[in-house]
Amino acid sequence: MTLLERPQSLRLPPLDPLARSRRHVLVVASLTKSLVNFRLELLRAMVAAGHRVSAAAPDDDPDAIATLRTIGVAFERIPMARAGVNPFADLRTLAALTRLMRRTRPDVLFAYTMKPIIYGGLAARLAGVPRRHAMFTGFGYMFSATDGGRKAAAVREIGVQLYRRALAGCDAAFSYNETDAADIRRHRLIADDVPLVSVAGSGVDLAHFGASAPFPDAPTFLLVARLLRQKGIGEFAAAALMLKARWPQARFLVLGPFDPSPLGVGADEMARWQADGAIEYLGETRDVRPFLAQASVFVLPSYYREGIPRSALEALAAGRPVVTTDAPGCRETVLHGDNGYLVPPRDVPALTEAMERFLLDAGLAERMGRRSRQIAETQFDVHAVNRSLLAAMGLGPEV
Repeated sequence: MTLLERPQSLRLPPLDPLARSRRHVLVVASLTKSLVNFRLELLRAMVAAGHRVSAAAPDDDPDAIATLRTIGVAFERIPMARAGVNPFADLRTLAALTRLMRRTRPDVLFAYTMKPIIYGGLAARLAGVPRRHAMFTGFGYMFSATDGGRKAAAVREIGVQLYRRALAGCDAAFSYNETDAADIRRHRLIADDVPLVSVAGSGVDLAHFGASAPFPDAPTFLLVARLLRQKGIGEFAAAALMLKARWPQARFLVLGPFDPSPLGVGADEMARWQADGAIEYLGETRDVRPFLAQASVFVLPSYYREGIPRSALEALAAGRPVVTTDAPGCRETVLHGDNGYLVPPRDVPALTEAMERFLLDAGLAERMGRRSRQIAETQFDVHAVNRSLLAAMGLGPEV
């Protein structure tokens, strides 16, 4: 059994006779840099297949926009609040996307993450976009078992209703893991006859993330994530403090941006963890490769509702063992005891024990790291992922 053994879609959407001719594809995202960080090779493949491609996202990121232009992708900035449920702000987003689609007349919409799927889908219906596709990259808190109370239930129900309306009549949807796929079907976010295609996350560029032996000067554990509590930052800090007392030569690194969300870890809290002497905070970066090269083990103790975390895929490609949680999305990256360890979410003792295995066995990181690279090659190659996506959307090159 592979890590990604999932039920496949029952059918693919029927194609019209011009499906493989030049199309105008509009890709809608909630973060401009994600178009480069997560979708660059997909966009490049669309262009290479002969399609006209444009992208829309809310923030002004000159470097990302310049990169898109170099591969032939036009960029349009749209208003969109990534978080929050302000109805007036969301109506602005819907209006802007509708105007954009009526003006540019795309043939195909490809939207990913919640607000682009909902407001991009609604706008596409209003503008008469012929073909519409949605990629669910993870549900965050929407279907989290830890969410409770009337407010959370109300927000969840509103989200379900919006998804249903936005995705009425869509051609296909994509999901990253079995749990997400089950929730999409259970809540009927798409119609029963719409294909739900499983893909191996965003994939990873195996040439860009080359493997290397995990032999830094000291055993080094690296966590890469936005600094949200649900990413397990606090659990990692607690485990690091215990292990540092027994293994003073070990290092415990955190890399990633602070998040303005109320659920984010604050600078004061990070400073306290650093003052304890266990955690080293490295800030944020656009290129994680040098940090992976200096690490022995990648750790992500997340209990956030991940799709498949891209940071873990990059660690696999770099030849690093992974310690993560037995939670949706995270578990898809690890064969327990083979290329890393799965631990229960929020279980600091179990996390500490799993990390300590690498301190007790000096060769374990290298052995498991080799398996991680093999898994990346066989299951998460970005080009194989993109071929599946383009085929499902009827956008692949002539064969």
